Amino acid sequence: MTMTTLSTTVDATNAGRIDLVLRELTGTSRSQVRGMVDHGCVSINGSPCDSVAKTVAAGDVVSIYFDNAQRYKEKKKRWDDRTFTIVFEDDYLIVVDKAAGTLTVPTDNNERNTLVERVAVYLSHSRGARDAWVVHRLDRAVSGLLVFGKQEPIAEQLIEQFKQRKPQRVYTAITAGVISQDEGTFRSHLATGKNLDRYVAAPSKETDEAITHYRVLKRMTDTTVVEVTLETGKRNQIRVHFADVGHPVLGDPRYKTNLATHPRWIRKRIALHASSLGFQHPISGEALTFESPLPAAMEKFVAGSRSSASAAKSLRRGKRDVRSRSEKKDPD
Repeated sequence: MTMTTLSTTVDATNAGRIDLVLRELTGTSRSQVRGMVDHGCVSINGSPCDSVAKTVAAGDVVSIYFDNAQRYKEKKKRWDDRTFTIVFEDDYLIVVDKAAGTLTVPTDNNERNTLVERVAVYLSHSRGARDAWVVHRLDRAVSGLLVFGKQEPIAEQLIEQFKQRKPQRVYTAITAGVISQDEGTFRSHLATGKNLDRYVAAPSKETDEAITHYRVLKRMTDTTVVEVTLETGKRNQIRVHFADVGHPVLGDPRYKTNLATHPRWIRKRIALHASSLGFQHPISGEALTFESPLPAAMEKFVAGSRSSASAAKSLRRGKRDVRSRSEKKDPD
């Protein structure tokens, strides 16, 4: 392997983009230059250059140290998207952590930049797939874990698991008021109003059965942190159930809004996060479980409440205790 070193001092005629200077210096292609930068071959005034987006001025010294016989490939860049982060991915499915404020799918208003569209864009860039197939949804103002299929048959298998209530779906919520019971279950039927609001109603062919289990993680002065496990997954289920008993999720703009306000909750999102998702891999059959940390807004609220340090520690300890007990249960 023979290494080559080339240097040049930038003047007024070639000041500007570093990639243009490098192409002129080496006589290679743009992709080769980008690869050289990614592999640490380039320096400006003796300091490493880590981006082809950097600019140089007259008097700067650009140097490159490389193997002339090697093909330098660009390193794969980490995908950067404000609507989601990638938690897990294989050839069949992708699990993402959705940001609050992002619609999962388009509505009748045809909103742009929905989560399914952004995930599809990522897939088209990374692995050539054209679509992300929706399995389940989260409300716009809710953050947390979602799984998408990369092919329609995979999504259909996952949807069937959800229909059979097999996946584990655990949420963390901060609710208004102090909930007295340590744990409990909401079991009711939900109807849909003309404005698409959902409400508890008598059972009928027009209603959906909804079952929500909860456990108190921390009681604070005027709010409660709860861990919520869904047995069913109906639209707005958690929000309706807690609002119906006078403990709406903080920040909820739709259900018991007069009670859902709090002087220290000033975010546009609601205090509800899909923190754990477990399901069986549709191809391998492996039991998969994914965790998502509490968003900063919710962490800060808990930490800022009375007995803040103990509140935050208790919250984390409570979540570990719940997971420990669930791991000891026999599988279905």
